[in-house]
Amino acid sequence: MELRTRPLVLLISTCSLAVLTCFYLFPFSNTGIDDRLRTKQKNSFQAPKENIWSELSNQEAKDVYEFVFDELSYLNLTKHPKSNRENFIVVLETLRPNKTDAVPYLRDDAAIPERWAMARVAQVMEDEPYMVHYMVGPLPVGSDTQVLPLDYVFNSGRNYVANPVQDFFAIMEFGLSLAENVSDITQDLLGAVVNRNDPSDPKGLLCWPRPSRIERGGLSMWFEFFRPGTASGARTILPQGIYVKVDASSHNTDDWTAGQFYYNGYLYDTENDFRKAWQKPDFSRAGINQDGSWTDTEDFESKPAGRELPPPVAVQPYGPRYRLDKEQKFVSWFGFEFYITTAQATGLTLFDIRFKGKRVMYELGLQEAMAHYAGDDPMQGGLEFMDSFFGMGLNMFELVPGYDCPAYADYLDSRFHQTTHSYEHPNSICLFEYTADHLLSRHSAQYSVTASRNTYLVVRSVSTVGNYDYTIEYIFYLDGAIEVKIRASGFIFGSFFAHTNEDEYGHRIQEALSSSMHDHVINFKADLDVATQENDIVRLAWEPLTKSYPWDGPEIEERNTMHIVEYPVEKETAMDWPKNGGEFYVVMSSEEKNAWGERKGYRIAAGTGMGSPPHLTILNSTTLGDSARWAERDLWVLQRKDNEPRSADPLNYFAPHDPLIDFTKMANHETLKHGEGSEYDGDLVVYFNLGAHHLPHSGDIPNTLMHTSASSVMFVPHNFADRDPSRESVQGVRLQLKGKKGSGGFAGEQSEAASGDLRTRVARRAEAGEGHKAMYFGQTYEEGMKLPLEALEPDLVGRFESEEIGVTDLGFNGSAAGLWEREQ
Repeated sequence: MELRTRPLVLLISTCSLAVLTCFYLFPFSNTGIDDRLRTKQKNSFQAPKENIWSELSNQEAKDVYEFVFDELSYLNLTKHPKSNRENFIVVLETLRPNKTDAVPYLRDDAAIPERWAMARVAQVMEDEPYMVHYMVGPLPVGSDTQVLPLDYVFNSGRNYVANPVQDFFAIMEFGLSLAENVSDITQDLLGAVVNRNDPSDPKGLLCWPRPSRIERGGLSMWFEFFRPGTASGARTILPQGIYVKVDASSHNTDDWTAGQFYYNGYLYDTENDFRKAWQKPDFSRAGINQDGSWTDTEDFESKPAGRELPPPVAVQPYGPRYRLDKEQKFVSWFGFEFYITTAQATGLTLFDIRFKGKRVMYELGLQEAMAHYAGDDPMQGGLEFMDSFFGMGLNMFELVPGYDCPAYADYLDSRFHQTTHSYEHPNSICLFEYTADHLLSRHSAQYSVTASRNTYLVVRSVSTVGNYDYTIEYIFYLDGAIEVKIRASGFIFGSFFAHTNEDEYGHRIQEALSSSMHDHVINFKADLDVATQENDIVRLAWEPLTKSYPWDGPEIEERNTMHIVEYPVEKETAMDWPKNGGEFYVVMSSEEKNAWGERKGYRIAAGTGMGSPPHLTILNSTTLGDSARWAERDLWVLQRKDNEPRSADPLNYFAPHDPLIDFTKMANHETLKHGEGSEYDGDLVVYFNLGAHHLPHSGDIPNTLMHTSASSVMFVPHNFADRDPSRESVQGVRLQLKGKKGSGGFAGEQSEAASGDLRTRVARRAEAGEGHKAMYFGQTYEEGMKLPLEALEPDLVGRFESEEIGVTDLGFNGSAAGLWEREQ
């Protein structure tokens, strides 16, 4: 624990703080399984090791809260904060163990790593509000438990960030006041005014800031008028085209001032200038962006042919074929094994992913989800979101059975702890097996046809951050491939259509609404351990070649052809998806080889989405600064280090030009050569991006559709096994066609004694020697099934547990910056 116990002299001097601180397959019979037996089998399955990355239990959180309140008593921490001028615990969660401590426990019989918690504290220092990170442990709380500054995971040299949001209520109050000051103008131009008594009045207006302009001395914000879109949650496609700049740099809210106004392509220096222009008879008016049925995401009335019948659904009549330890969140399926956990900022992460007993990844999970806009108005022109700031895990809400996931899926809860409270989101993770509408493999020979079903395992969650719903899934295939996939839906963040608009940043998509081009760049971490921890990465390049071959002459002197050239990646670097798919990126074991002498590897490839996942278009983003340099290329390969566990931190949002984690300090071209004489041990990590260049069009109204907004990256076995690993676990059939003797049969067909075995059983459609024959590999359905209605159409009224979903509104109050506001 050397990294964790390093004292933070800087924090002490600056902040005047004291440092106290086997693969299993259910043996189903051909006639089905008794539900009680199936339940017993599921419940009796146990993980081989404890989930050392799991969220804090409610009791652990309670004990840590009490301990921190006692140890940091000089801070006068409050349980019910009323402003950011008070000290309180914002976030409490597991501080995941260092890999150097975890691997010996997972691999050998070493002691279980110490368990620690991370506490993010809203803390006033030198009369300014900050967010400060602490580590608390070891757990359970005892005589040796300490509260220490958590600094080793940040390469900024500090564990704190200034909170520029001095008073969220003051921001909202100022917006209301400036809207009321121009209510005569808004009534004339927009046909509505703000309603102080009911800000969500569907007939009224909202006046909200763009929260991205965070300056070193405070805040400088552009406010925009919106209609609330209360019924459908459509506020982000209901901008009203009046913008007001507010200087909130002073800590004294009485000193805040409204400055420039912007409307219909014209910038006015003051409210008085805007008012004088409005009063002139030749004042140029824009349209009005009204709410209406066009924002409804449902149509209950239309009845095209076919809608009177429900669509096909998948069922699972014999129960799941994976095994799940719900307490440890450990899964086993056809050679794959892994642990599931969550975090408030990043949501779902998988650990210790193994295939056929060999670890292929230590960690696989989201790091940050960024959306960066462009436009010709003050809102869209500098708009960006870093969604871990709002919480991809905090906003993982309950999934809809039969819709988000099949009715038969297993559902897991997620837990989080804030301001001394513990919360649970029920059924926020689902796990299920699914058979695709396309085969895993097939082949037609002259007298036979072989078809193998493509069945895979999915772990899925949905994070709803404001206007967008991100479906994130990890998919496991029978051949050992792993896919990370993201799909987006929800309302776009549109811009107001003014008569001065051109199609430079988007398209006109409603009477007074324009789309805004934006990049979604969503960063993931893959800590690969392909068969061993010592790995190398190479580029296998397809290159043209002109070469003379002795067998070509004399007709051809030189042949134009191609060959593979291997380029070792010998230092930390960024890579983009190659032109024409002309390179393979393969992570290879430095030691392990298959039976043919080839190094075991996994290839990193663009997956099954809409195309190659993109990186950020904008160069040196004015808004992002150094907070998201990982977004500037497609993927990165780095040395893995305990003190570099993440590519980003949610509080980078507060300090974009001096972030807590600066990715450029991680990707600093260190060597990837290892072996004798090198301090680097060969343990590498890959950071890769998913997302899309999104140019919304009329089809994005009211919601973006998932099938056109999907992207993925796949990790595909490359010489990892001696042959296709799926052959022994896939389900399928071989049809032997009627033909001449010896034209091809079933292996071992003459051995009738084996006919009862599932892998060699022959099912004949006709008497021996007549017609076709079929042999099934794997289990088949033998009897008709009587399925309950619940298996086809779940009772959502009875099964859905959530009473209210606290979706963030993308304002400061939807983040840790305004967490205290929820206590009111």
